[in-house]
Amino acid sequence: MAMVEYELKEHVAVLTMNNGENRFNPTYLGEFLDLLDEIENKTEATTLVVKSANEKIWCNGLDLDWLMPVVQAKDVETSKKFFYQLNDLFRRLLVYPLTTIAAINGHAFAGGAILTGAFDFRYMRTDRGFFCIPEVDISIPFLPGMMALLRNVMSNNVMHFMGLTGSRMTAQQCLDAKMVAGAYHIDEMMDKVMEFALTQNKRRQVAAAIKEEMHRDILYAINELDPPIIETGRLQV
Repeated sequence: MAMVEYELKEHVAVLTMNNGENRFNPTYLGEFLDLLDEIENKTEATTLVVKSANEKIWCNGLDLDWLMPVVQAKDVETSKKFFYQLNDLFRRLLVYPLTTIAAINGHAFAGGAILTGAFDFRYMRTDRGFFCIPEVDISIPFLPGMMALLRNVMSNNVMHFMGLTGSRMTAQQCLDAKMVAGAYHIDEMMDKVMEFALTQNKRRQVAAAIKEEMHRDILYAINELDPPIIETGRLQV
């Protein structure tokens, strides 16, 4: 089974993450980026829905089993290349010419929570799964681009509390904080997501142009503020 795959439902491309906890490592990121290219270039889809095949986890962020040996070996070049590739995924989704919807049907932790900030809309299941940014507990500070993506999801007050406590938020709390567009039991969540997705059929060129302008500050953080930090190779404290 591929790490990521998709199927078309009318003008909606439904991408399924099949990689266990869907943690980020170079192979997974590469396949994800390639599939986004395929959907854009080989289909006429105008909306993208991203869900997980895992019943418990949408995305658990960095693949620390892969990354920590790289860091411990002081393999700075591999580490740098990885974080640039991660930013490639964030950037690609942020200005993707399709309307993008994160169907968060499980936990969104750390980099997974950050990834949701690159989507246009977010839906979350109520019966299982938390939204959490525990970087304060695992000694990995946010890059400026990551912080900007999180601010695209939550208010400054929520960001301050979540970032410094590593607390978990339920789907209902995320809905109350206006972080998600909807929160539903898993039995009806995907139906609700698809109901909305099928109403979105916008021109790709227009959607991309709006996103480029709308997310100018986030793109600046990713493109200009992140590289000097990544180049130091000091991405853990």
